Amino acid sequence: MKFTSSVIIALIAVISSVSSAQNVQSPTTPKSIVLAIGGEPETGFDPLLGWGSYGNPLFQSTLLNRDADLKTQPNLATQWTLSDDRLTWTISLREDVRFSDGSQLTAEDVAFTFNHAKASAGQLDLQVMKEATALDTKTVKIELTKPWITFVDFFFTLGIVPKASYGPEYGRHPIGSGPFQMVSWQEGQQLIVERNPYYFGKAPAFEQITFLFTGEDAGLAAANAGVVQMVSVPAQLADVVPEGFYPKAVQTVDNRGLSMPFPSPESVSGRKVGNSATSDLAIRKAMNLWIDRELVVYVALHGHGTPGYGPADALPWSGEVQVPHDPEAAQKLLDEAGWLMGADGVRIKDGVKAAFPINYPASDATRQALAETVAELLRPLGIEATPVGGSWDAIQRVMHSEPVVFGFGSHSPYQLYGIYASELGGVGYSNPSYYENSQVDKLFAQAQAAKTVEASYDHWSESAKHFGFKGDNAWVWLVNLDHVYFIDECLDLGKTQIEPHGHGWPVTATIADWRWTCQ
Repeated sequence: MKFTSSVIIALIAVISSVSSAQNVQSPTTPKSIVLAIGGEPETGFDPLLGWGSYGNPLFQSTLLNRDADLKTQPNLATQWTLSDDRLTWTISLREDVRFSDGSQLTAEDVAFTFNHAKASAGQLDLQVMKEATALDTKTVKIELTKPWITFVDFFFTLGIVPKASYGPEYGRHPIGSGPFQMVSWQEGQQLIVERNPYYFGKAPAFEQITFLFTGEDAGLAAANAGVVQMVSVPAQLADVVPEGFYPKAVQTVDNRGLSMPFPSPESVSGRKVGNSATSDLAIRKAMNLWIDRELVVYVALHGHGTPGYGPADALPWSGEVQVPHDPEAAQKLLDEAGWLMGADGVRIKDGVKAAFPINYPASDATRQALAETVAELLRPLGIEATPVGGSWDAIQRVMHSEPVVFGFGSHSPYQLYGIYASELGGVGYSNPSYYENSQVDKLFAQAQAAKTVEASYDHWSESAKHFGFKGDNAWVWLVNLDHVYFIDECLDLGKTQIEPHGHGWPVTATIADWRWTCQ
């Protein structure tokens, strides 16, 4: 394999960095491994600012865990109950937990973590929480302002921090009760971690792990040079496996789809909202019928993915059905709706052309490939879609009035709420298309008022009949990415989860089960 001079320079830097890292051992030694599986968090390793929302917080423990089958398992919590009025959680904690500095973890630390996460007003939205209170050293009470069953998501994702030592620099010097503790972090280069000697759970097989922040090309070059034992690769680079490695494609709900601005053009709080073409159900449904998702996976992802039909495919609350690929039905639908083919090959109705941009972040090769592939596929249907790459700042300015290649994917049904709830229209990246359906909102309210998350599934699933293909065709979902890893032949990851969106190293969720198989 050939590399550009810039990649070679980056590789040399990687090799030099790893070789000089404290106590990094030979790749053949089972006590230490090196990974290049993604970038580093901008705000550091602070759970209160979003670290650990996807995957394993690594340095911190959470109240609950999900196993490889996504089944709930106790972690810090031994019991957790919700009151009949759905407003109060009572959580009992293990008594044998210490932070990596040796101090005891108590209910005061849990209450502090939840209260401070709400006050931080970062990426985590805990506004539905009234207050968390330590009833004694091992019992926490969390009061809500209204029934909100998806609040339980924070039990799986919010790493607990120590009240006594938490401060502004915590994200760069984390102390937690998770399986690893930080040795050193050279921002933009590498992170070295080692086993936490006080960890109460199953001890990881490896005493030390180095995470390299190389970028995709240099990470692959490092694998070819034998510097790393695992590297994540995008679909465009996933077909040439380095010698001594095996490829592993992990199933995900890391989806990509086109947001379709839902209302007719209007101004909302000074924002341009809605689109004359995409506000027509006939356009949205025809696109869903026309696009051959198997072909999109083959062309844009080089086969490393699956067709996408909704934001929660394969999860028990998805409620989505496969969208048939029916080009004839798509054409008939547009003809009957008055979208007639113009002389320039673009359909037109009442003076409005079936034409719009498809925006994507210019730095994302996968989203660019999806935008370009979909644009070409839509051309024969008479829809003129123009791929436009830009920064996220630029996309934010147009995402309420023009389609965007967005990506989501989590282990929580709240993902549906975040995309389709009318009250979230224009709130950050939530519901960017300003979708609104009162029946969907009603079903969401019923889901949030359920006694358990499992009891809410039917309501979430029912809502898909309204926002999905059988109803409003609110989005045009395209694909679910495979997360592709090249893994040293001696490294066995065991059973992996259906992974969420790719932020935060989700493959490390089962890190306690990783094993080195060579002697």
